[in-house]
Amino acid sequence: MGETELLGILRSFLWAGVWIASPMLLTALVVGVVIGLFQALTSIQEMTLTFVPKLVAILLAFLLCSGFASRLLLSLFHDQVLPVIAGG
Repeated sequence: MGETELLGILRSFLWAGVWIASPMLLTALVVGVVIGLFQALTSIQEMTLTFVPKLVAILLAFLLCSGFASRLLLSLFHDQVLPVIAGG
């Protein structure tokens, strides 16, 4: 196994990490902006008002996207890692 194959596998797994993390990060961004606008409009400066809804939204996004994440990681492992193990 050469350096280029190893870097290709690493690049694939890094992109998979981006794809897996992006739904949760985008959810946190949207919920944070909505809660920030709500706080600015109502002048409520409660710390738990930003933390709790964002945590719940991220957990929901994680639950909804966990099947996608597991299928993506399984396909990467099956298509890229197992051939290297079997061939080497």
